Amino acid sequence: MKHLEITVSVILLSLVATPVFAQQNEFISDYSERLEQSRKYLIVVAETMPEEFYDFKAAPESLSFAENLLHIGYALDWHSQSLLGGRESRDWNTDRVYKVAGKSKAEMIAVVDETFDAALALIKQFDPEDLTDHLDYFGLDRSKRQIFLLLTDHITHHRGQMLVYMRLNGLTPPRYVLFQ
Repeated sequence: MKHLEITVSVILLSLVATPVFAQQNEFISDYSERLEQSRKYLIVVAETMPEEFYDFKAAPESLSFAENLLHIGYALDWHSQSLLGGRESRDWNTDRVYKVAGKSKAEMIAVVDETFDAALALIKQFDPEDLTDHLDYFGLDRSKRQIFLLLTDHITHHRGQMLVYMRLNGLTPPRYVLFQ
């Protein structure tokens, strides 16, 4: 009788655990695909904006187009490599990788593209069981799954500002629907 109870328990547990693990694996796969499409769209946006408008700001206190682009890269690096990957955070005050100064349009695009490469490599190897682990996120308790989602919101937020900057300069942004 004890053997039957153990067998039934194992079967019931596997019926519950397998779909949950499959959903988590599917999340990583879906997220990787979505982030790759986000990268493609951001790169097209960055390439479409003429370099002479890279210093454009909608208001004096706003980030410039270039600063928005590299800020996306910095945040992508921090969320993926530091929060999710465990690497020590870059110091914004001393780090020069994500600073605009002295960089051409092509160099900025290359930095962001390389950051996406590194983030996607980490995410594709991410252990789905860790999605439920929690971290401190600016004083808030957030799961790693939520960190993934916060990262995409952040990219979208700043890319949206870049699209407005294009419009303010009389340019038509690339169609988003092509990158879904």
